[in-house]
Amino acid sequence: MPGQSSQWVATARALRRAGFGVTGPEVDAAVRQDWPSYVDAMLGANPDADPGVIATPMPSFAVPRPPGKGATPATRKQYNQQLTEQLGALSDWWLQRMVYVRAPAREKLTLLWHNHFATSAQKVRSATQMAAQNQKLRTLSLGDFHTLAYAMLTDAAMLRWLDGQSNTAKSPNENLAREFMELFALGHGNGYTEDDVRAGARALTGWVIDPDGQTAIVPKRRDAGAKTLFGSTGNFDAAGFCDSVLAQPKSAEYVATRLWQQLASDDPPQPQTLSRLVSAYGPGRNLRALTAAILTDNEFTGPAALNTKINTPIEWLVGVLRALRVPLNTPAQLKMADGTLHALGQRPFYPPSVGGWPHGQVWLSTASAEARLRAASQLAHNGDLSVVESAAPGERIDAVGYLIGVGAWSDRTADALEPLVRTPPQLVAAAVNTPEYLTS
Repeated sequence: MPGQSSQWVATARALRRAGFGVTGPEVDAAVRQDWPSYVDAMLGANPDADPGVIATPMPSFAVPRPPGKGATPATRKQYNQQLTEQLGALSDWWLQRMVYVRAPAREKLTLLWHNHFATSAQKVRSATQMAAQNQKLRTLSLGDFHTLAYAMLTDAAMLRWLDGQSNTAKSPNENLAREFMELFALGHGNGYTEDDVRAGARALTGWVIDPDGQTAIVPKRRDAGAKTLFGSTGNFDAAGFCDSVLAQPKSAEYVATRLWQQLASDDPPQPQTLSRLVSAYGPGRNLRALTAAILTDNEFTGPAALNTKINTPIEWLVGVLRALRVPLNTPAQLKMADGTLHALGQRPFYPPSVGGWPHGQVWLSTASAEARLRAASQLAHNGDLSVVESAAPGERIDAVGYLIGVGAWSDRTADALEPLVRTPPQLVAAAVNTPEYLTS
């Protein structure tokens, strides 16, 4: 079925991956501009000046006082309930921020780096610490990777998540050192040994988290002895460990590939593409340059890149909310959004493991299709469908495509949508569950 130009379709796909969904007018505004310049301006925008950011300030939480040893069951229950309520409020806030932000690139990158440095509130159980980590990801996502990596290595939520605060000279805990190398900075099998893991654990000893969520070194808990890391011997601490890992030859390729697979494609980049990305990342480990290189690379923007990334549940739900202009400001709407993401298996702040959420076909199960259709029907009844409703029935399939940023439908999809053209809510609910919308 004929639709928008190939350039319009490619621009819509790129905007969808750099944000959360996209609408026809947004694509129209971008397609007339030079794409590299558009990306540069998008990444250079001041997030604090965004009206949507201003309208959704991060909540602050009073740190609940843990019950003492002699506390009653009722006191313990009340404490646990307070922790749960605070984490629920934090999750609601982030969904609102993603929906209301005008320029979504920074929030999208915050989500992607949250998935990279995956930390779950299930174990951390502190809204204050999860919020602080979230803000670090947002602030540092376009800086240099070394600063971001060190911030995560010494972050309270991360220390609690990977047992860093119980890592002492007398009893080294290898979790954080191992995952930092394997998942965050270097990649499995990329040049480190079990001896390096053990030495890394010793380098990371001594960190504690105070009651306010600040982290610090306690000298008597730290291993001050010589350690041999990647063949070099010295009195390595957390900073030295971070430097040593990021200096390994495979680190740049690993970081570039991980960001590519979150932003551009479920598949790794071609070797020549990876070479370009590593060159942009450079010795300064420049994340803004790397992000721009991904978003402007021909393997990403060219016709061969079509439909190579399956949208995750958060990307899908936030995209629909944004396109249909459904306000996310009542307890009922927030409960629906949280319930939908719970059913689909991707709640903010609750990745399933330190490896983050999966990508690809796993999101397209039969069970998830039912949950998506249920949510889409509700959102379509609450949303602004005027673009579709004002079109003649024969033009509504194109109109719904314009509404949700899909520039062309396959004949098969158009045939499936055709019987629904006289009932716009059903048409829209079906359209956001098509292959054209679920992949980008």
